[in-house]
Amino acid sequence: MSAFAAQLSFALDPFQVRACETLEDGNGVLVCAPTGAGKTVVGEFAVHLALRGGGKCFYTTPIKALSNQKYAELAERYGAESVGLLTGDQNIRSEAPVVVMTTEVLRNMLYASSPTLSGLTHVVMDEVHYLADRFRGAVWEEVILHLPEEVRLVSLSATVSNAEEFGAWMEEVRGDTTVVVDDHRPIPLFQHVMVGRRLFDLFEADACETGRAVVVDRELVRYVKQRESADRWEQPRGRRGSRPGGGFRPLPRPQVLARLDEEGLLPAITFIFSRAGCDGALAQCLRSGLRLTTDDQVARIREIVHKHTADLPRADLDVLGFADWSAALERGLAAHHAGMLPVFRHTVEELFVKGLVRAVFATETLALGINMPARTVVLERLVKFNGETHADLTPGEYTQLTGRAGRRGIDVEGHAVVLWQPGLAPTAVAGLASTRTYPLRSSFRPAYNMSINLVDQLGREASRALLERSFAQFQADRSVVGLARTIERNTEGLEAYRERMDCHLGDFQEYAGLREQIRERERTLERQTRTARRQDAADSLVGLRRGDVIAVPTGRRSGLAVVLEVDTDPADPRPLVLTEDRWAGRLSAADFPSPAVSLGRMRLPRHVDHRVARVRRDLASALRETGIRAPGKAAASRKSKAGSDRELAELRRTLKHHPCQDCPEREQHARWAERYFRLRRETEAMRQRSAATTNSLARTFDRILALLAERGYVAAGRTDGVTEEGRRLGRIYCEADLLVAECLRRGAWTGLDPAELAAAVSCVVYESRREGGLSPRGATGPLRGAMAETMRLWADLRDDEQRHKLPVSREPDAGFVGSVYRWAQQESLADALFEGGDAAHPLSAGDFVRWCRQVIDLLDQVHVAAPERELRSTASRAIVAIRRGVVAIDPV
Repeated sequence: MSAFAAQLSFALDPFQVRACETLEDGNGVLVCAPTGAGKTVVGEFAVHLALRGGGKCFYTTPIKALSNQKYAELAERYGAESVGLLTGDQNIRSEAPVVVMTTEVLRNMLYASSPTLSGLTHVVMDEVHYLADRFRGAVWEEVILHLPEEVRLVSLSATVSNAEEFGAWMEEVRGDTTVVVDDHRPIPLFQHVMVGRRLFDLFEADACETGRAVVVDRELVRYVKQRESADRWEQPRGRRGSRPGGGFRPLPRPQVLARLDEEGLLPAITFIFSRAGCDGALAQCLRSGLRLTTDDQVARIREIVHKHTADLPRADLDVLGFADWSAALERGLAAHHAGMLPVFRHTVEELFVKGLVRAVFATETLALGINMPARTVVLERLVKFNGETHADLTPGEYTQLTGRAGRRGIDVEGHAVVLWQPGLAPTAVAGLASTRTYPLRSSFRPAYNMSINLVDQLGREASRALLERSFAQFQADRSVVGLARTIERNTEGLEAYRERMDCHLGDFQEYAGLREQIRERERTLERQTRTARRQDAADSLVGLRRGDVIAVPTGRRSGLAVVLEVDTDPADPRPLVLTEDRWAGRLSAADFPSPAVSLGRMRLPRHVDHRVARVRRDLASALRETGIRAPGKAAASRKSKAGSDRELAELRRTLKHHPCQDCPEREQHARWAERYFRLRRETEAMRQRSAATTNSLARTFDRILALLAERGYVAAGRTDGVTEEGRRLGRIYCEADLLVAECLRRGAWTGLDPAELAAAVSCVVYESRREGGLSPRGATGPLRGAMAETMRLWADLRDDEQRHKLPVSREPDAGFVGSVYRWAQQESLADALFEGGDAAHPLSAGDFVRWCRQVIDLLDQVHVAAPERELRSTASRAIVAIRRGVVAIDPV
């Protein structure tokens, strides 16, 4: 410890000392601390211990960019000959005493019992909170569970509120593990809100300094109210659809940066939650003439840009937007997002760290990986698209983003600036900035590849036991313990309620049960009536013809409408209509409490483009001129069945003659009875949830093995037998592992040339950001056949997964087929990018390189796992065909 500390240029913080001493004592350690607090020092001490003891240390990270960065740092400290790098893309000195790698590489080593594991004494898992990632998080738990017992584990995490729970699980599965939590930011973070050109503190001064009292700055609150009041006054009167606060416009980005520069708050990262938004912000700044660099800095920027991009093919520079990108850098401005070429992103990172780029517009992915802190972080909005809907930022996301503010050793304080917009309450910002509850939730679930490898290594029963030791099951079991306590309390409460509803005339629980049955029967009959009404409405919509004029009875679209397109889907017909108010869209059975009836017909042109405003206006005018009038409000076509239902009538008769019917305190007893039945329903739901949670992972594992046994990957009738096909599946590591194994087994990709194979393989790794094409222009017959067979195998697999009650594998996506096919055919980058999109939205260079590298990864697995020598050879040639130009250039 003292020898290690002597090598450092700074004194260790107390939490670093405690964590390092724990390691030196031979224990594992979990360190949870804010971004920039210096957690990695503990990982570096593990490297120091391994080298001093003649052992090995693996340093794992969640992403390749972090691995590359850590490799460079450790190689500089310990010498290149002592440090290796394994990321899938690169294999540098894999037998060195210190190897930096992505977590997936270590997981694969463990399953393969790689000889490289020999002599391993320490493993550092950087950013271990990634185990909450729903796509890749399971890998972290697999590693933690599979590492040999004698290996000391150093887990480094961002601040989470359930560190003790995570540490308790680590203690259970790894032995002695010390949890070290430090909430102190080495660089204090000050929060601000910018309203127009005015920059306010978010909290009162004493709250910023002490971190205790969370009091929103009174001047900020007063100014925002004045601004909102002024905006309401300025807003045009009587304008429909005007947004609240219509008079306020946020400060243009160049002026925001200029204002921050005045306050000495650059360099800054502005987080914008879309790639197009980042590029648009950069373009806005370029048009403004904003410049943040000196002539000397421009010269240094040009040198670094040339160093990184000298190997780029000159023919590709235009399509890569090189001129605009480098011009922005020379003015101290840049964007940073996954759509950029990796070498461009790496150049931006180096220039920013060196202080040559002073303003970066970035997506939130920057906050999750590489070390790129700023003096200030700017948030334009507190809402982002999460893949399904626009959702408010969580406190954890806010903290992750603003954690980039404050450079250790450079800044004495960091700053977070939120740009105010109408409707944004300062108290909402304060709530995000002051909340400290970020629980870590496991995303661990058994998958096909994982299950095969577990059974092959451990056998079925030992595998089930290992799954039950996962953090996911640990958390589930703890929730079951909480449920059990609640169920016990509820049971006592039920007994108390039963006593309170006691009646001297008879069994009031029986009487209350009759009332409950009557209510449930009435609800059931009403549901049946609604279903029948909906079916009547659906049948009527199926029967409509083009040109029919109908009345929409309710809702915002009520009034006359003409049918532009029919829909004969009996389950959910959605005809396209145009209303007399010029609205065009699809209606459903939910819009019709009674069946739709044709009130007449009108003649329509052969082709109607309802997206054109002029066409909608002319047709709406013609509809009004037909003279057809909408009828009055229609009554529901079906009456409720409650009046004629025999079962309901019998229940009501029994209730009427029950002795408790005449009790003078009947309604008082009934109120206790309602509470009793409500609590009983809640308790029963908890019991079912408890039963479903207990051993839930093991049940999923059993279902997976049942499906794999049916398909011949596990020997039927044997406890632990993995077939040769199963071992091939065990060598495929991708989201679509079983589908890939089926394609290899059934010969779906046999007989293809290298470009065709690359294109076919891309279907199972690619996921479109927008609708992709079905097949490339000029696709060959063999490629079309391979894609069709891949889709057929997926459909068969989907049916089996549904039958076994397993999550359905993602459908193959042909959106990248054309791009990778053309690229592997040695066509130009421009053609490949255009093939992946359209003239207005070509595929971005960064996406193209990333997906090409994922195709290469899978082709490498095909090369190992394919049963035929010809297919293995074709996979190798396909890798060579793709790994050229921008795909081959490594940013390190």
